[in-house]
This record gives sequence, structure tokens and C-alpha cells, in this order.
Amino acid sequence: MTFHVLVPDSVNKRAVEILQAAGLQVTAPGQMKREETLAAIADADALIIRSATKADAALIAAATKLKVIARAGVGVDNVDLEAASAKGIAVMNTPAGNTVATAELAFGLMLALARHIPQAYDSMQAGKWDRKSFMGTELRGKTLGIIGFGRIGRAIAKRAAAFEMSVIAYDPYVTAADGVELVDLPTLYGRADYITLHSLVNDQTYHMINAESLAQMKRGVRIVNAARGALIDEAALAEAIKSGQVAGAALDVYEEEPPPAGHPLIGLAGVIDTPHLGASTEEAQVAVAIEAAELVVNALLKGEYANVVNADVLKK
Repeated sequence: MTFHVLVPDSVNKRAVEILQAAGLQVTAPGQMKREETLAAIADADALIIRSATKADAALIAAATKLKVIARAGVGVDNVDLEAASAKGIAVMNTPAGNTVATAELAFGLMLALARHIPQAYDSMQAGKWDRKSFMGTELRGKTLGIIGFGRIGRAIAKRAAAFEMSVIAYDPYVTAADGVELVDLPTLYGRADYITLHSLVNDQTYHMINAESLAQMKRGVRIVNAARGALIDEAALAEAIKSGQVAGAALDVYEEEPPPAGHPLIGLAGVIDTPHLGASTEEAQVAVAIEAAELVVNALLKGEYANVVNADVLKK
């Protein structure tokens, strides 16, 4: 029996090479339209996606043979986990591949916030020589609060140490962190000069940055989000920036992507916006593609499952 793997998103060619070398049939024409994916999914045993394809209830319902969904990335918010679990489909992610890429981007955004780099660039492009408007602040000696101390949070902490920052972190699932002080959220909010978010979205973390938590923060805090947009109540953050409670924010992710017209944080003074570039490095895309392909090969051919985010399906 030959298994069929559908790859409706553009992934690095190494994934296709690994799948084909294992003897699997692969459909990977590049970025597929929604209707094309719906038509092709019925014959697929496995699905490899990035963030563009939404493996929602309708797509999963159209899949008659699907056993595995592999997300070439960390977040699986574009997968309906309840619908997948109901059909016994294992959903796997690739958490290791984009760790460095995301950590480097988050740290770059923090530097850009501290030194007003995008704004100074725009000023120069407009023909100005304006130094006074872009007085910055050093990272050295500042306190960085990391919310979510997994792979990416730890990578951020290593880089912050090199910049001589004091690092504190909050993660309810972590009990020890070498060289980093673990604190509760109110303590982190009250002490941090910079806050960077690296949590998944769940019932506890949805809109965790809101009017109430923003009011608990040190006045003049700067916030970086390269995790998931739904961690932040975007309207509340916009108001906190306008009031001066928050000195600035750098955002790579948004609750709705792409952000709709009139988004309160797009074009707002003090905000740096990038279009979800966290995993957009050549190295990361190769790494997550390879990892996703290997997950699918091992699941289909060996019955070996790893990185399963809906682990209860394995008990069925």
C-alpha cells in the first residue's frame, strides 16, 4: 500500500525529497487554493501545512483517509484540534526548527524599539537629518520579563544575558531555570522594563495582555510579541500606548492575519509592525520542512508518533 501525502502550502523541497525517498506518493504543487485543497484532501493519508492552509472542520470532514496532520511550525491554531481528534487524526508540530529564528527576530524587535531604528530609517528616507527625535535607551541594566519559558523563551534569555540585562520569567509549567528568576505574573508586570511573549494561546492566555494587566505594568514598559496575536487585547494595548503607560510595542503577530484595515496598532506612533516573520529564515524553513516530513514518514510507515499535540488520539 502506498500512502498519499498532500502538501498544500509551499514548503522547502527537502520535505518532498524525504517523503519520496521513503516511497510515499506526494502532491505538492506549491501554494494551493482552498477549493483545490478541499478536492485533493479526500485521497490523502497525511497533510503537511504551514500557516496559510486552515485545517478547519470543513477540510477535516472532507478527508476520508487522513491519519496525520503535520504543522511545519509550532502553533497549531490553524488546525481544528477537536475535529481532528474526533476523527482520530494525530496533529503534530515541529517546535525545534524555528527556535533561533524566532528568538533572533524578537530580540531584533526589542533593539529596534530601544533605538527607534525603523522611525529613524523613515526619517532619513524622507531627506531629514534628525537625531534629537530618536533618543534611545540601552538594554544594558534593564529588566526583561519573558512570558513563556520554553525553547524560544530560553533562547531569548541567553541573548539577553549577553546584553547584560536582568532576566525574569513566568511559566506555570517550569519549576527551575538556570540563571533566570522565575516569578509570578504580577511581579513580572511590576518589574519588567521590556516584556516579550512566548506562550501558546489557550483559555488562560487569551488576551492575557489586557487593560487590567497593562495597568499593573511599570509605566514606560515596552512589549514585544512574536508568538501569537491573540495573547494581546489589541485595542487595550493601543490605548495604553496613547496614554504613555506603554512606551512602545513591536508586533510580528496579530489576532487576525493579515490585520484588517483600521487596525488600532498599525501606523500608531511607538509601534513597530512586521508581517509574521518569526520563522522566515532560510535555515528555519529547511529545518521545519525536514522535521515535518520525518514526522509523517515515521507515523505512516513505522507507527511512531512524536510531537503530537492532541495526544489522546493515540490511546484510541
